Amino acid sequence: MDYYKILGIEKNATEADIKKAYRKMARKYHPDLNPNDKAAEQKFKEVNEANEVLSNPENRKKYDAYGDNWKQGDAYANAGQQRYQRPPNQSGAGNPFEGDYSDFFESMFGGGGARGGRGSVKFKGADLYAELSLDIKDVYHTHKRELNVNGKNIRITIPAGIKDGQTIRIPGYGGDGLNGGPKGDLQIEIFVQNTTKFKIDNNDLHQTVDLDLYTAILGGELIVDTFDGKAKLKVAAETQNGTKVKLKGKGLPVYKKEGEFGDLYITYNITVPKNLTEKEKELFTELSKLRNA
Repeated sequence: MDYYKILGIEKNATEADIKKAYRKMARKYHPDLNPNDKAAEQKFKEVNEANEVLSNPENRKKYDAYGDNWKQGDAYANAGQQRYQRPPNQSGAGNPFEGDYSDFFESMFGGGGARGGRGSVKFKGADLYAELSLDIKDVYHTHKRELNVNGKNIRITIPAGIKDGQTIRIPGYGGDGLNGGPKGDLQIEIFVQNTTKFKIDNNDLHQTVDLDLYTAILGGELIVDTFDGKAKLKVAAETQNGTKVKLKGKGLPVYKKEGEFGDLYITYNITVPKNLTEKEKELFTELSKLRNA
């Protein structure tokens, strides 16, 4: 497979380009959005595999050099180096497929791997990639989730404040190693969906609330929604449209910093009364005359 074509990017793509392309393709072919679609499921696996390689600078370098055999890149290089460093009188000096170099290929493709001899090379298994969609409300408190991965139930901890696009790494839950090598890891990318009316800026929240004209002019109190309940605000007299107030500590939790929270910023949108009665119009007219006297 051509990993670059799978993600729809050029070979000179930046890390940001790769991440953007991966997220776009992963969302497009995600099994939750394509139920019972085997073609989409296969494409989703290919997209994850391509991202596993290209998003890691070392893996990408090996892939560019060795193609589909990128996992054996270090072993190829080491074996080749050993071959050319041998003194002329040692076995294999005239043939790159004799001696230890031959053992290496046997270990990789059937011979040496079975007996585990000198040429046997251990490789860590491939990392597996998965996605977990969470609601913004799910990340307000640290909690545990149980996932089924390749038939195995694993319990993971979701830290409070985890951000959209962050990854949780679970060691040893990836693919099997080669020649007795360790298993790879499971990497779970988190997608956080904001289903609230708040706008999110890192750990801070922003909200625009309506403020009636009379309260804006005379001052008073206003009840506003926060992420975990309601709060009462004192509104100063003669508050102007667009005024912003801060509710300290009423934002989102800071990732892996227990007890620390961002802030909530409230912006006032002053509303003008409609359907005025004749009496109200008279009073506003009188106020206008007083103001312009």
